Order: sequence, then structure tokens, then C-alpha cells
Amino acid sequence: MHSNRTRFVLFLYAAALSLAATRGILAADDAPSAQPDVKKFTLQYKFKPGEVIRTQVLHRVSLDTTIAGSTQTAETTSGSVKVWKITDVDPSGKITLEHSVESVDMRQRVTGREEIVYDSKSGKAPPQGYEAVAKSVGVPLTQVTIDTSGKVLKRVDKLQNTTTDGQNNQMVIPLPSGSVAIGDDWNLPNDVTIQLEGGETKIIKTRQHYVLEKVSNGVATISVATQVLTPVNNPKIQSQLIQRLTQGAIKFDIDAGRVLSQQLELDERVLGFNGVDSSLHYLGRFTEDYLPTPAKTAAKAKPAAK
Repeated sequence: MHSNRTRFVLFLYAAALSLAATRGILAADDAPSAQPDVKKFTLQYKFKPGEVIRTQVLHRVSLDTTIAGSTQTAETTSGSVKVWKITDVDPSGKITLEHSVESVDMRQRVTGREEIVYDSKSGKAPPQGYEAVAKSVGVPLTQVTIDTSGKVLKRVDKLQNTTTDGQNNQMVIPLPSGSVAIGDDWNLPNDVTIQLEGGETKIIKTRQHYVLEKVSNGVATISVATQVLTPVNNPKIQSQLIQRLTQGAIKFDIDAGRVLSQQLELDERVLGFNGVDSSLHYLGRFTEDYLPTPAKTAAKAKPAAK
């Protein structure tokens, strides 16, 4: 009797130990695994005084306008070489640069009209309407001071006809102020002024939305898209907004601290902007590519005098 009771107690004890061990295993399985450290990247502009940064810019636009059954197509191609001359970098990293355009090659074709061409390198006088463009080639246009994230601290326009449009004011691609991981995002707000009938204006709030998509071999790929924050249901207002609704990608060299390239695409259509049968179809592509400084070749030694 006593022996049976002892065996029963030992059985209960062993069962309790087994249950405790099972619970321990389950608890270990249910416990959250240690999360690996998320790698973060610091994106900053890094220039040196005296540097000259040159980029090739190409902007292509096609606009089909249909009103009362008649369609007109306007095509514009604009190529230019943009130049940044770095004039100063202070100890805190603030960069002062001088912006100019080295050359332009512009072409415009409209249905039923002769093509207009202007190439600043041809030496020919600019066609009518391109005089201001010709005067802006090869001269300082803007002096800008930015911080390492690209925030504009000071801007001085050198020419009276320099545009003050908010979209064109974005000379520098904004970077996040702190370190970011893959998938992190940041925004640049932008108010767009729309002209209404009767001379009135309306402010439409938009923003450029940036996301760090990936980093490969020291080059960050950043996606960008324009987002309209103000609700817009009026086709006449939409027709003035569509040319700003770009999206694309930017390549940024993290170690060198500069943009290598950017490409923005646009494909938007608006119906009923000027009557029931009216429509606008806007196609556009903007590209900018960094032009490395040509390597200097060593001069050949002069032969020794005999």
C-alpha cells in the first residue's frame, strides 16, 4: 500500500516536471526573437570650395490639346548643361554655390507651324521669343547657400527675369536631416498658385514625397512623387496642375555626397477643361546626369636640347 502510494507520488512529480519543461519550451518559442539592428544611412551633400559640378539636363514634353473636335500637338525638347561653381564651404558644412547654364539646345514644334530651333553653341542669333534665354547662357543666374541636407538658407537671383516659380525654385534635391533606413520617407511641401477666371488666384498645397528604396555599392536609390494635398475637382484647375505631377527616381552617391542622376516621368490626362468635348494629354520626361570632370593627362616631357 505504502509502495503504491510512493509510486503514485513519484508519477505526479515526474508529470509535473514534464509539464514544466514543456511550458518552458513553449515560452521560449513564443518569446519574440531578437531584432537585428536596422542599418541606417546618412545622406549629405559634400562639396569642396573651387569644385565645378556639371550636369546634362534633358526635358521632353508633348501636349495634345483637343477642343470642339480639333486637336493641336505641341512638342518641346530642351537640352542644357547646368553648372554649379562651389564658392565656399564653411566649417559647419554650409555650401555656397553659383548656378549658371553653360549651353542650351531648344526645339519647339506646334501643329501647323514651322519648327523653332535655338542652339546657343551655333553662334546664330536667337529666334523671336528666345532673347531672354540667350542672355541667360554663360552668366551667373543664382547664388544659393544650402546646408548639408539641401535646405536653401539664402538665395540671390542675379537676373531680373529669373523665375520665382516654386517648382523651379527647387534647385537642390532635399535630403533627410537625420539618418534613414531602407523604406524611410521625407517630404518637401510646395504651394502652387493657380490662376482663376476673373484674375483671382487659388493656392493648391502639394508636396514632393521621397522614399529611400535601396542602397547598392554606396549609391542610394530614392523614389519621388508629387502628391496633391488640396482636393481638386475642377478640370480647369487640374489642367494647370498636371505638368507638376511627376514621379521617378534619383541616384545619390553617399560617399561623394552628390546626385548622380535623376529621371522624372509624367503621363496625365484631363477631360472637360474647356467644354464637354475638350481634353489635355501631357507627356513629359526630365533627366539629369552628372558629368564627371575630365581626367587631366600629363603633359609630354620636352626632349632635351642637343
